[in-house]
Amino acid sequence: MPSTTSTTPTTLTATYTSPSTTRTFTHALPPSSAKTTAEKTEYLSTLRASVVELQDGINAFLTEKMEEDKALAASAGVKVDEKKEEEYYGEEKVEDDDG
Repeated sequence: MPSTTSTTPTTLTATYTSPSTTRTFTHALPPSSAKTTAEKTEYLSTLRASVVELQDGINAFLTEKMEEDKALAASAGVKVDEKKEEEYYGEEKVEDDDG
């Protein structure tokens, strides 16, 4: 069976692209050299925390973009449609840490 461990640094990456901007979010991950179940569990815990941190950065960016768009619309005298805005940017999903 092939080995699933790696000593090469890994980066968790997400890219947001819209007609007006592109932004890449990255978060460095430690290399996985986990061999025991406890080490694998610790690595997966670190990975999950990194995903949450990356998601927080993306959410902050999207909130900022929404506020910029609202300000531009207001300055042009246009009313912002909250439903369309949620469709365009995506509705925020609250994560359930219990499950």
